[in-house]
Amino acid sequence: MASLKRNRANCLAKAGVPFLLFLLLTFRPDIAAQSGNQQIAQLIHRAQSALDAGDFSRAAQAFEQALQLVPENLEVNRGLVLSYLQAGRPGDAQRVAQTAVARWPRDVDLQHWLGLAYFKQAQHDDALKALRRAESLDNTRYDIHFDTALVLLSDNQYTAAADELQKAVKLDPNAALPHLLLGRSYQNTNRSVQAVEQFQKALKVQPDIPLGHYHLGFAYASLGRNEEAIAEYKTELLRSPNNASVLYQLGHCLLAAGDWKAAVTELKRVEEIDSQNSDAAYDLGKALLLQGDVEGAILALRRAVALKPGDPGAHYQLSRALEKAGQKEEAQKELQTFAALKKAQPTTGGMATGPIP
Repeated sequence: MASLKRNRANCLAKAGVPFLLFLLLTFRPDIAAQSGNQQIAQLIHRAQSALDAGDFSRAAQAFEQALQLVPENLEVNRGLVLSYLQAGRPGDAQRVAQTAVARWPRDVDLQHWLGLAYFKQAQHDDALKALRRAESLDNTRYDIHFDTALVLLSDNQYTAAADELQKAVKLDPNAALPHLLLGRSYQNTNRSVQAVEQFQKALKVQPDIPLGHYHLGFAYASLGRNEEAIAEYKTELLRSPNNASVLYQLGHCLLAAGDWKAAVTELKRVEEIDSQNSDAAYDLGKALLLQGDVEGAILALRRAVALKPGDPGAHYQLSRALEKAGQKEEAQKELQTFAALKKAQPTTGGMATGPIP
C-alpha cells in the first residue's frame, strides 16, 4: 500500500499536481465530494500555486474561499494561517489560528504559527506560550527553537535564548544565523570566549553574513584582544564602509590600543555620519586630549555633554581638558557635576574612563 501511494505521488508530481493537493485527494477523498464538483480541489490548487509564486494575497483569497466551504479541513486552515503571516496580516493569522488550534490542539504547525502571529504583534508572553506548546509536541523542529529564541532575544532574555539556540544549532549546524545569535546571547551574558567560537562558526558557514566580523571584533575587544578586534572591524568595513556602529567600535578599539591618531580619524568619520553619537564625541575628545589638542578636545567633549548630559564620564573628561586649558573655574564646575552624577549612579563605576561597550 505504501509503495502504491508513493507511486501515485510521483505520478501526480510529474503531472504538476501540488503535494498539498495530492494529500487531499489521496487521504481525504471526501473533500472533493463535499463540494459536488472539483471546486475545492481547484481552490486549493490555486492557493498553493500562489503560495509557491510568493503571491500571498492571492493565496489568502483562495484559501478564504476554501475555508468557507470546508471549515473543518486542516490543510486549508494551515494554508490560510500561513498565507496571512506571509502577507503581513498577523491579526488575521491569529484569529484563524486560534480557532484552528481549538479544533486541532496537537497540530505543531498551527501552534507554531499562532506563536509567530502573536510575536509579530509584540504579544511576547502569548507567543512564548504557543511556541512552548509547539516544542512540547515536537522537540526536534529547528525552526520552532529558532523562533522561540527570537522572542526571548526581543525581551533580552539572553540565557533562555541561548538554550533555544543551542538546540537549533544541534539540529542544523550549517545554518549561520543561529550561530551568530547564539554568539550574541553568550556575549550579553559575559561568555565572550564562547561568543568568539560561535561567531567564527557563523563566518565559516557563511563568510559574508551581515555584521559577522563586527560581532567577532566586539567579542575580541571585550577580551582585550584589540589587534584582532581591529582586524575584524576593518574587514567588516570593506562590506559596509559607512556603518557608524562599526566605525565607532573601530575608533574605540584604536583608542584603547593607544593608536590615537588613527582613532581620531575614525571617530571623526563617525561624527560625519552620525552627529548624535555621544560616545563618538566622548572618545574623540579623549583621543584629542591624549594627542595634546586641548581645544579640539574641549569642543568634542562639550558636544558629548550636550548630547548626553547625564554621563558622568563626559563631565570628568571635560574638566580635565578645561584644566589643561587654564580654565580652572569652569573645570571645577564640571568636576563637581561629575561627582554629583557619579554619586547618584553608584553602580556605574568606571565611567570616568569612557563608555564601555
